[in-house]
Order: sequence, then C-alpha cells, then structure tokens
Amino acid sequence: MVASVKNVEEKRLKTKNGFGILFLLLLVFLLASAGCVFGGISIDKGSIVLGGVLLGLSSLVLVVDLVCVPGLKIIKPNEALVLSLFGKYYGTIYESGFHYVNPFCTAIYPKKRDDDAAVKVADSKKNGQDLMAVSIQKKISTKLSTFVNGAQKVNDKLGNPIEVGAIVIWKVVNATKAVINIDNYIEYLSNQTDSIIRNVARLYPYDDMDDSEDNDAEELTLRGSSSLIAEQMKKELADKVEEAGIEIVDVRINQIAYAPEIAAAMLQRQQAVAIIAARRKIVEGAVSMVEMALDQLKANSVVDLDEERKAQMVSNLLVVLCGNKEANPVLNAGSIY
Repeated sequence: MVASVKNVEEKRLKTKNGFGILFLLLLVFLLASAGCVFGGISIDKGSIVLGGVLLGLSSLVLVVDLVCVPGLKIIKPNEALVLSLFGKYYGTIYESGFHYVNPFCTAIYPKKRDDDAAVKVADSKKNGQDLMAVSIQKKISTKLSTFVNGAQKVNDKLGNPIEVGAIVIWKVVNATKAVINIDNYIEYLSNQTDSIIRNVARLYPYDDMDDSEDNDAEELTLRGSSSLIAEQMKKELADKVEEAGIEIVDVRINQIAYAPEIAAAMLQRQQAVAIIAARRKIVEGAVSMVEMALDQLKANSVVDLDEERKAQMVSNLLVVLCGNKEANPVLNAGSIY
C-alpha cells in the first residue's frame, strides 16, 4: 500500500541569524588556519608531538568549519525554501533574510521531467516563463504570477467548435505542498487549467441561439456571461490545485471565438440578427412618428383627412422613414383630391 503524503504538516522553521554564524565561522577558520601554521612551525623546530597534535586538531576544526558553511541560506522577499534532513521533511523558511540551518539539510524543489521535454517547452511558452528553469530552482516563489493559457478548441453545449483561452492569476501559499505533493506544480497548474476550461466551456452555449423575445429565463452564454463563467472556472480550479499549495486569485477569459471552420457562417447569422434588431427599432420609431403627426394634425385642425387619405399618408410616411434611400418628393400643385 502506497503511503499518502497529504498528512505532511507544514513546519515554519526557526533559524539562527546568518550574520552571527558567518562571523563565527570566519573566526574559527582564521584560528584553525593559524593553528595549522603554528603546527607546521613546531614540527620544523623539532616539537613533533606538539606540532602534530596542533596540526591535526586545526585541520579537523577547519574541515568541520567548511562543512558548516552550506548551512548559510539567503532568502529573498516572497520566496520560500523547503528543506529535508536525510530524506525526511525538516521545515520551511518563509522569512526573508540571512539564515543558518542544519548544514546537512537539502532543498526540496520541483522535479525535472526529462521524459517529456516537448510538453515542458509548450507549457513554458504558454506560461511566459521557462518551465525547465523553474524545475531546477531550489527556492519557491510566493509572488503573484500570471499564467496565460493557450487557446484550445472545445465544443460548446450546442456542439459548435469554439476556441477558448484564459488568464490565471495565482500564487503559492503553501510551499511544502507545492514541492512534496506535486512533481512540478507549474506543469500541474497548466494541465488542470486546460481540463477545467474544457469541462466548463462545454456546459454553456457560445451565444443565445433563441431570438424570440418570449424567452424570460436567459441562459448563461460564454460570450454574454464570460465573467460569471470565469468565476465558476476559478472555483473549480481552486479546488483542484489546493492540494498543490496554490491559491487562485483570479481567472479571466481572454479569448473566445468560433472555430475558423464555422466562423464565417456564424458571422452571417450575427449580422442578420443585428439587421433585424435595427429594422425593428426603425419601424417602432416610424410608427410612433406617424402617430404623433396624425394626432397633431387633428389637434391643430390643420387638415381634415378621411380614412383613405390617412391610410395613404401613413403609407407614404412609413416609406420615407423606413426606406434605405432618400425619398424623392412629388409636389402636387393641384387639388388635394
């Protein structure tokens, strides 16, 4: 049975001041070097026993001093260092500064995936970072980072092929989980982002295909409700990467369009819908203007029109107001009848 690593509790490591230890190591180094020199001089003068003892102790102290040097660690702001001691988790350093820890501690960092170099190169281009370089860093950045997911082809709820891309703003909040639970947390984030975008995008249509006005319950669409759908992507992605010690700060859909094979047909449909909507507004305005003209003519007693003349006047006004071209008026110099 494989042991689970989920029960590893993060330990904030208490370290010693690196400057004080550095001064002590330099002092010991100088004293040990001086002991080696005096030991050699004593041997030359004939004090072989004293010189040998002094030389041996000084050499031993010098070796121990040099062994302690790797315990000095420099942590920059918004960085973390995860340490292990003889294969066991030892602790994590989050505080910036010059620290000293057990010199036998080794850093735990994301593993390098030599068996899938093509994937790493592709992911590094999408992330805007060199993923292979990140793989060999011993310190984990806890800064806000932007992950730009490449546009991928997905079928929406209606089966139409669309291209969707997203921007993910994230940061590492638990460096211990990021390096112990996951081989490479950036690659893991990339894969999970692709999966979430596909799963969420196929639940909604790209656009509302129902043009009727009787549809009171508006359905969420990828084009019209991108902010709400991006919020759903954020929640699902946050749940997926929580075990990797990653916090998702924000998700935004930065690219959404029909796939090239159907883009032209869908563009014609959108243009037709826009033309119909514009014509509807024009007709509504024209009818309102004709009604206003007839009411004012009647109220001011300008002319008394029978029903036939009213119908003719309405027809002429609608032609003028709703036509695509400018009207050419015909002047009647004779009788109105």
